[in-house]
Amino acid sequence: PSSNAEKCAVASRQRLLCYGINCMRTVGLIVLMAFSAFGAEPKSLPGTQPLTWTNDLSRAMVGGIDLFLMRETAAAPTRRTNLWQRDFSSVSGYAKSVEPNRERLRRIIGAVDPRESIKALEFITDSEKPSVFVDNERFAVHAVRYPVFTGVHGEGLLVRPKNKPTARVIALPDADQTPEMILGLAPGIPEASQFAWRLAESGCEVLILALIDRRDTWSGNARLKRFTNQPHREWIYRQAYEMGRHIIGYEVQKVLAGVDYLARDGDPVGVIGYGEGGLIAFYAAAIDSRIHTVAVSGYFNSRQGLWEEPIYRNVFNLLTEFGDAEIASLIAPRTLIVEHSDPPKIDGPPAPREGRGGAAPGKITAPEFNSVDGEVRRANALMRPLKWEVQFFHGNEGMTMRFGSEPFVKAFLRSLGGNLVPRHVGALGTARPTNHKLNAADARQQRQFAELVEHTQQLLRLSEFVRKSNFWKTVDTTSLDKFQHSTAPHKTNFWREVLGRFPRPTGPFNARSRLAYENEKWVAYDVILDTHPDVFAWGVLLLPKDLQPGERRPVVVCQHGLEGLPYDTITDNPKESGYAPYKAFSARLAERGFVVFAPHNPYRGRDSFRVLQRKANPLGRSLFSIILAQHERILDWLSEQPFVDPERIGFYGLSYGGKTAMRVPSLLDRYVLSICSADFNEWILKNVTTESPYSYMFTIEYEMPEFNLGHTFNYAEMAALVAPRPFMVERGHDDGVAPDEWVAYEYAKVRRLYAKLGIADRTEIEFFNGPHTINGVGTFQFLHEHLKWPER
Repeated sequence: PSSNAEKCAVASRQRLLCYGINCMRTVGLIVLMAFSAFGAEPKSLPGTQPLTWTNDLSRAMVGGIDLFLMRETAAAPTRRTNLWQRDFSSVSGYAKSVEPNRERLRRIIGAVDPRESIKALEFITDSEKPSVFVDNERFAVHAVRYPVFTGVHGEGLLVRPKNKPTARVIALPDADQTPEMILGLAPGIPEASQFAWRLAESGCEVLILALIDRRDTWSGNARLKRFTNQPHREWIYRQAYEMGRHIIGYEVQKVLAGVDYLARDGDPVGVIGYGEGGLIAFYAAAIDSRIHTVAVSGYFNSRQGLWEEPIYRNVFNLLTEFGDAEIASLIAPRTLIVEHSDPPKIDGPPAPREGRGGAAPGKITAPEFNSVDGEVRRANALMRPLKWEVQFFHGNEGMTMRFGSEPFVKAFLRSLGGNLVPRHVGALGTARPTNHKLNAADARQQRQFAELVEHTQQLLRLSEFVRKSNFWKTVDTTSLDKFQHSTAPHKTNFWREVLGRFPRPTGPFNARSRLAYENEKWVAYDVILDTHPDVFAWGVLLLPKDLQPGERRPVVVCQHGLEGLPYDTITDNPKESGYAPYKAFSARLAERGFVVFAPHNPYRGRDSFRVLQRKANPLGRSLFSIILAQHERILDWLSEQPFVDPERIGFYGLSYGGKTAMRVPSLLDRYVLSICSADFNEWILKNVTTESPYSYMFTIEYEMPEFNLGHTFNYAEMAALVAPRPFMVERGHDDGVAPDEWVAYEYAKVRRLYAKLGIADRTEIEFFNGPHTINGVGTFQFLHEHLKWPER
């Protein structure tokens, strides 16, 4: 409208339209009540289409989310350009322009701990075991280690040539290979693939690092007699991920500390790796421009199938900005050499067996040549303005090469100014390593493993102080207005950077419903609402039969837990599995006169839903990104219903529903209160500690870690985002989620905050004698009080 008259006319039409819609809703409600009065309920809710689906709605929800995430993954490469501002005017200009991308990659792989300075490597020796493995006319091989960051060392072998080195190199075997194998000191690798040996023969100074392997020998706690079949890499990944660290970042840091030593005289340094070693070499070169040349074998590929790979390769927000082509562009204009070889074949974690289970699925398989070639071509296209290309080695007609092939190693050494000499039989000379040296690989692996575990556990112990600095010191409790203003940036950070946010659904609801259950006091309908393409929200709406036309009542959203269904919160049949944990709390609240909505959350189906987390994480999203969008949709729809007071909608969730109670109402302010039942505890401790049987470290819940949550939001911080709205915890003394002490310790912070804000009457905790279940005593009173609905 261009004039005031036109604006007034538009406003009048809008008011008339709203009036008409409200009249229609009121008529629909009258019709609904009329059916009820005559003992018959309509088959669908007024204003909705009939719901005719006959399939399993829970399975359909997971399947739809899967389709949505796969489309988002497919679209990711074309969306990345907005995050890159490449300047091709000069080499120096290009390096400066991609520095923000380099820093973001460093952060998401957790390579953030400050490294210690290195002046020399330490020879590992004692009175019984000299450091020397081999000493011949050309070089000596020593067992070495060096500090990386607090309590963590790099460890492996150092080849020291007798003459001036032709090049300085870091060599990385696959995780299940040892440094001794690629140097030809131990069996397990064909001679033609012993690339460290070829570099040693050619006069290089070679630092060969041990990586954490894929066995499960030490994955667990002997004191607790709790063990898992998680590969060592997954065991470290799970605890590190929650603390903003990663097994990838830890090992990249070991490489970069090695570069600190090898580059001490200003000589160029090269890094070469195979399999998991190729991954670490690739990322190290991307974030540190001192690496002159990097050679990657058995790793480079499109990462669109990252969710299928082992979970210790899962990197939060990776695919939003980086495929392997984009990471390659961080290496340009330095030299990148890629060898298309078969990676180590990994069919999954070690097989489950008695006393050991819980590992995440994940495979490593040989990639198709077209996939690798396509990613190489994409990298070359990105960097065409700099006239830079990946040096790509592959077999005839795109076949794979044996890893560490002569052309591959030769190109690597030539880039560093050296020449690959012909292979010599017996090149290591007559001085062979003794058995005790070869047997030392296991002890070295255990040391490396234990150091990373202890470092991560130390991060856990200090995390509360980091959260105090990052969160609590920025919160202003001098007034409610100032408090809400000071927590607003934290809400944004929690949603965007920790949980991940999809755009808010805005299309038509396309609401569908059908009569589901009823008794003498209430009637229940299945309701489905469109959210995103292929994603829908589903729940059961319970309407009290004494609801009067034109009456708007408070709503309680009652959320089920892991592997649950909305029906589980409704049934009052003690013989049904849902009754024991939920005690029919949806039905009980409807009987008290509340409108109740029992949504379905998609954490059902064991691995089928956990894989959704795997697909969401590389996109910078999580399962709760979807759940938040579904609840936004539910709130939108509920707020438009003529029997709902949109100012009185509360949330009450048990177990995984309690996890939802901590995350969803903290971000969706239209939930005017939140009740967390059978879940509230010292959440970061539960996810990361290896010293308690309550820890998720020993269980199948591999989807639980949320990247860097440990340094940002524990449950007290999430509850602070709910404040100043009412917040309550329901806790059974015999609940196996965590001990009472964890719960009370974390809740004390919440209670203190509400007291400082002058609203101590808005928070409560109820302990009761009971297990992992709804108690429904203090919580029901809390709902009546704060939703302003009288008890009957």
